[in-house]
Amino acid sequence: MVIACIVPKNPADTRFYSAEYFADHLSFNRVQAAVVAMSKRGGAAEALRTHWPEYLMEAAALGMFMVSACAFGVLLGHPASSIYQAVPDPLVRQILGGIAMGLTAVGIISSPWGKQSGAHMNPAFSLMFLSLGKIAPWDALFYVVAQFIGGLAGVLLSSFLIGPPVADPSVNYVVTVPGPQGPWVAFGAEFAISFMLIAIILNVSNSRRLTRYTPWVAGFLIATYISVESPFSGMSMNPARTIGSALPAGIWTAIWIYFLAPVLGMFSAGQLFRHFCGAHRIFCAKYHHHNTKRCIFKCNYGAIHNER
Repeated sequence: MVIACIVPKNPADTRFYSAEYFADHLSFNRVQAAVVAMSKRGGAAEALRTHWPEYLMEAAALGMFMVSACAFGVLLGHPASSIYQAVPDPLVRQILGGIAMGLTAVGIISSPWGKQSGAHMNPAFSLMFLSLGKIAPWDALFYVVAQFIGGLAGVLLSSFLIGPPVADPSVNYVVTVPGPQGPWVAFGAEFAISFMLIAIILNVSNSRRLTRYTPWVAGFLIATYISVESPFSGMSMNPARTIGSALPAGIWTAIWIYFLAPVLGMFSAGQLFRHFCGAHRIFCAKYHHHNTKRCIFKCNYGAIHNER
C-alpha cells in the first residue's frame, strides 16, 4: 500500500492521504507530497492504531443521525408536539420529516468528520465498497461495528435527553417495521431504494463534473424515500439504524428484512456499476471527497480529474 504524507509548515501536524488522491488534483497546488511505502501487513491492531479516528467518526455520524431522527420523530409524531398539532395532515408531516432527515444527512456528510470518514453510516454501504475492493477488510469490519454502536448510542442518548416522548407509542424509538402491505412488500421496497441509492451515488460521486454535489444528491434521495417509501417499510436501508431503534423498543418485527434487503440491494447495484462501467471508474469509497481530509480507503480519487 502506498500513501502520501503532507509536509505542513508545522512538522507536528502531519496527516496521511492516499497517494493517488494528489494526482492532478487542482486544489493541492501548494501541497508538498512525499510518497512513502508501507507494508500491507498489520492486521486488526495496525488498523485500530492508524484508523481509530475514522471509526469513532463513523459511530458519531450515525449517532448524530439517530439523535436527529428521534428529535424530529417527537416533533412531528408526538400528539403533544406543537408542530404535530399545527400540521394535522400526516402526509405533510411525513414530507417535513423527509426534508429534515435529508438535510441532516447533507450536514453530516459535509461535516469535517464526514469528509474524513466518508460518512458511510451504514453497514450495507461499507460492505458494498468492500465487495468492490475499495475498503480493506479490517477497516470494513471496524466501520460496521462502529456503526452499530453509534446507532444504538444515538437512540439511547435521545431517550436520555428528550425523555418519555421518545418511548411513547406514537414515536416508539423511531422503529422501522413493515407497513400494512406486509413483509414481502417491505422487503421489495427496501431492496429497491437501497439499489437506487447506490446506482445513483456511484454515478454521481465518480463523475468529475458532479462529484462535489454527492452530499446533496444523497440528502435528496433520503428525503424522497422518507416522503414516499416509509409507509411500506419505515425507510431504513440500514441494519445499524434499525437495530439502534429495535433494541430499546424491544420490537423485532421482520428484522430479517432490514439486514437482507439493504445488503443485497447495495451489493447488486455496486456489482452492476462495476460490470458496465469498470472497476477503474470507482475512485473511492467516500460520499464526499472534494476536500483535503485524509483518506484511509483504496483511493484513486486523483484520477477522476482525467475523466471527460
